[in-house]
Amino acid sequence: MRNTKPLGLAAMAAAAALTLTACGGGGEQAGGGETGGSGESVRIGIKYDQPGLGFRDGDQYTGFDVDVAKYVANELGYAEDQIEWVESPSANRENMLANDQVDMIFATYSITEERDQTVDFAGPYFVAGQDLLVRSDDTSITGPDDLEGKNLCSVTGSTSAQKVKEDQPGANLVEQPGYADCLTALESGQVDAVTTDDIILAGLAATEANQGKFKVVGNTFSEERYGVGLPQGSDQCEAVNEAITKMIDEGAWEEAVTANTEGADYQYNAELNPPEPEPCGE
Repeated sequence: MRNTKPLGLAAMAAAAALTLTACGGGGEQAGGGETGGSGESVRIGIKYDQPGLGFRDGDQYTGFDVDVAKYVANELGYAEDQIEWVESPSANRENMLANDQVDMIFATYSITEERDQTVDFAGPYFVAGQDLLVRSDDTSITGPDDLEGKNLCSVTGSTSAQKVKEDQPGANLVEQPGYADCLTALESGQVDAVTTDDIILAGLAATEANQGKFKVVGNTFSEERYGVGLPQGSDQCEAVNEAITKMIDEGAWEEAVTANTEGADYQYNAELNPPEPEPCGE
């Protein structure tokens, strides 16, 4: 992080930071120059194509991941105008952390044993479940068992795509660089369903442009723990976990989930959410 404040001063710095709002501040697609009045900045990786989670519209950045990232950044002593938003596609996240292109990633980043070998994680801050999105008039697909011979779209490098390859070999997996590409293929009939985590599908279905076109099947078949990706060896894990816990305790976490899935008739798994961040280094 481009930050000279010791972690011990984070609480004092946070008290002086600006109150965060639901819409993001300015940023650049790549690491870019420093921002903020003090000349310090933090580079946060998010998705740009996931409505309800991480979405860019001009110079505005919105979604649940964005809201969590802004809350955490504030607790670490960064005002909103000190955040540089960096697009972080699924297939690039590990390399971006390893190559010092970002300081942390909030991008529906599932914690897995394989990824934990190359990056560090704080959190989780949400537990999702893999589900299916189909056209609103399609009654032929009610769960993963109905995917035999169907064209199924997911995003290259995602855990959803990997799970389909392992568990549903009879499905014809079509991988795309982003979820917007999958929705285009679904609407046109090129694919029969889109698969990823339930909250991502809810965000896609809830957008004004998509309302009435698609439906979430509502039959989850995995457990995905969304963590905050950090460079290996980072000293920020404890501070990030403390910020996540505070966000949950204050009710800001619940408000963020509700605001970003409104209109999708979505309910998160209350048995798994809100989660308790795991001890760092385990």
